[in-house]
Amino acid sequence: MLAGVFESIGTFKLKEVEEPQIQHATDIKIMVEAASICGTDVHILSNPPSHPATPNTVLGHEFVGRIIEKGEDVQGLEVGDRVIIDPTITCEVCVYCQSGHTNVCENFTTIGIFENGGWAKYCVAPARNAHKISEEIPVELAAMAEPLSCVVNASEKLQTKPGDAVVILGAGPMGQLFVQMQKAAGAGKIIVVDFSEYRLEIAKKSGATHVVNPNVEKVEDVVAELTRIGADSVVDCVGMLFDQAIQLVRKAGNVLLLGMNDKALPAIHQCTITGKELTIYGSIIQNYHFPKVVQLLESNVLNLEALITEAVELKDVEKGLQLMREGKAIKIIIKP
Repeated sequence: MLAGVFESIGTFKLKEVEEPQIQHATDIKIMVEAASICGTDVHILSNPPSHPATPNTVLGHEFVGRIIEKGEDVQGLEVGDRVIIDPTITCEVCVYCQSGHTNVCENFTTIGIFENGGWAKYCVAPARNAHKISEEIPVELAAMAEPLSCVVNASEKLQTKPGDAVVILGAGPMGQLFVQMQKAAGAGKIIVVDFSEYRLEIAKKSGATHVVNPNVEKVEDVVAELTRIGADSVVDCVGMLFDQAIQLVRKAGNVLLLGMNDKALPAIHQCTITGKELTIYGSIIQNYHFPKVVQLLESNVLNLEALITEAVELKDVEKGLQLMREGKAIKIIIKP
């Protein structure tokens, strides 16, 4: 079958690979209906890479498909079911898994990053990582379940109240999803900051009440004018703006760090955190949130259609990757 494979540092190839087969009685085999390109995929394929991955692995950790075969011990799922896939495979035995913090499992692996994923016609995955979803949900939207699960996990930490003012730094895919989740939570002012006018226009469609381009306006002045005392919560979706976030948030407010950049080393004035009595959250992937994501998708509360830039066939995935690299896309959907 044709597959999109990360071969080695900076090398990606579309090539024929062996069709995967069920190896364990608890596995399912899926015919992939739609997958998406994540910013993580772009980071994996960079040279030097800014995210690890296993060489010679089929990429694609955001996808939806239909079960065409199941192992003899699989229960609760049937051949023909449409499912979204939680790509994180946890060990279930480390201290974090056993204490309910599976998102920081000590022995995790990830489908589409360290194990073969969904940029292909077929994929094999553990049945426990599959979640049934309605046939009425377009596959293009269902393919966004994984990043949405990360944002649901992060949003729950903030406990946004109706009328709250929220600043979101970064209007990429995760920032856009955060805008939509904060709108659904009842935020009164949603202020989105990005250098890209293209992304800021999409943010308006996602539900941003105000957008700020730092090349045009001073972010601190805009936030001060709109909130008087600062934002109730500030979310860093970029992964390098912690120092700015603690300046924009009000006293006794929340700062949430969602973006990841292991090369970012902003200078933090710790006394500001203490003096303003701030609450700082870190958030990584999700923790049993896929059932909630299914409910969200099936409720049609969010405007996910606004985030789809283009759909391409697998043979044209390089075109989609280039659009992502150039910042000219929010979500590219792949149809294997």
